[in-house]
Amino acid sequence: MQTRPTHALKAAKFLVEQHNKNVSFVSLPSHLAAKTESDAYAIQSELFDLRKSTLGAIAGYKVALTSEVMQKLLRFPSPFSGPLHKNLIYTDGASLAAKDYGRICIECEIAAVLKTDLVPKGQPYNANDIADVIDTIAPALEIVDDRNADYDRISNEVLTLIADNAWNAGLVHGQMVKDWRNLDLADLQGTVYINEQLVDTGYGRDVLGHPFNALSWLANKILEQKQVIEAGMIVMTGTMITTQFVKSGDHLTFSIPELGSVSIDIS
Repeated sequence: MQTRPTHALKAAKFLVEQHNKNVSFVSLPSHLAAKTESDAYAIQSELFDLRKSTLGAIAGYKVALTSEVMQKLLRFPSPFSGPLHKNLIYTDGASLAAKDYGRICIECEIAAVLKTDLVPKGQPYNANDIADVIDTIAPALEIVDDRNADYDRISNEVLTLIADNAWNAGLVHGQMVKDWRNLDLADLQGTVYINEQLVDTGYGRDVLGHPFNALSWLANKILEQKQVIEAGMIVMTGTMITTQFVKSGDHLTFSIPELGSVSIDIS
């Protein structure tokens, strides 16, 4: 693991306090703020460590900002990543209370489970490399808590967003599919319904051209940080569809015909 700057732990403790008080998302104060992307990931690591006794150990990773549109909106030139807590991984049909979040958002993705460890090698991983190490895949919902962020200024707060575990608040996955290798994942179409009404559609190619392009980026980023990606971990490919803002009483379903569906209830 990379050496963390001395202020990273203090910054992480500040974020924990913000979460505990359910304070709206804002940039870290100047004396704690990340100055570089590396600083932001150091704070993220400290934050994860501070919360793992209650939220669970690491179970995988997410990738965010996988579309050109979102990268332009946030004025950030690449995706970014965050670890997943074991206790925040739910199965199809999960019910979550809106009051437990600052503002709950849902992203519609493909989740993949690794069959072997990903270890450093002589060159970066590519999509074909990733395909070789994936066991099962499933439609999935990333639970995002943006804590009522002000999107008019979010482009100035990206490093704090990364530090704040990329806003990850868990995931819900559908039934894992083992027989996926004959599918063109880039061509898969996903649809999202809220309260039985069609809201939006998207394709696997909307995630950096192919879901495994996102996962190869993620693998290379995590290994660059000297982190471990182990067999059995779950990795998220990034949203195929515009982020959905949900409220108490909503029932959301995300479907990919070839893979099945996954749903969540917000109470």
